[in-house]
Amino acid sequence: MKIGIIGAGNIGGNLTRRLTALGHEVSIANSRGPHTLTALAEETGATPVTAAEAAQGARVVVITIPVKAVPNLPAGFLSGAAEDVAVIDTGNYYPQQRDGRVAAIEDGLPESRWTEEQIGHPVIKAFNGTYADDLLTKALPKGSPGRQALPVAGDDAAAKQTVRDLIDELGFDTVDAGGLDESWRQQPGTPVYGNRGDAETIAKALTAASPERTAEWRA
Repeated sequence: MKIGIIGAGNIGGNLTRRLTALGHEVSIANSRGPHTLTALAEETGATPVTAAEAAQGARVVVITIPVKAVPNLPAGFLSGAAEDVAVIDTGNYYPQQRDGRVAAIEDGLPESRWTEEQIGHPVIKAFNGTYADDLLTKALPKGSPGRQALPVAGDDAAAKQTVRDLIDELGFDTVDAGGLDESWRQQPGTPVYGNRGDAETIAKALTAASPERTAEWRA
């Protein structure tokens, strides 16, 4: 499958490593340009491209950049993607630590709903509470006891299934976390954020979440 990844940080880099190893055709972009991705490309066989090119022909596009950088994505960057492209948002809003104040999120709009509005395309929220190293070290075959599970939220059932299937291929279970309006349940500060539990544990953590953003995660 052709996959575009925008963002070559810890999550983007390790997804590139795993997905290429699984045989997927990966294009990788960052904010600094393809020439800065030579080492990752040589290591993995991924193709370094610009952000404007990353989605060309892609069945899945992963946006894994700081929230504050989302409005700077190139206009129309998804126009060349597959018609049924699934767009994954791995982002987290860190107002004090990195992103500054985003009024709509502070007023209660789920982070990924805000990202969706910025890019003008539905997104699936996944990997936002996943430790990057776990992508390399915690994968297990389907059916393994204690297999780590990831919450996945989104409104497009077909796109969500594509993402869940890809996560299963990566070696993790998934839990349907509802529509994107429910994706606040997996934002920073919630019980599921950074939780390495199995599917049952993750489902319980999602249920236990409070919509009240804690002080650490407010501007």
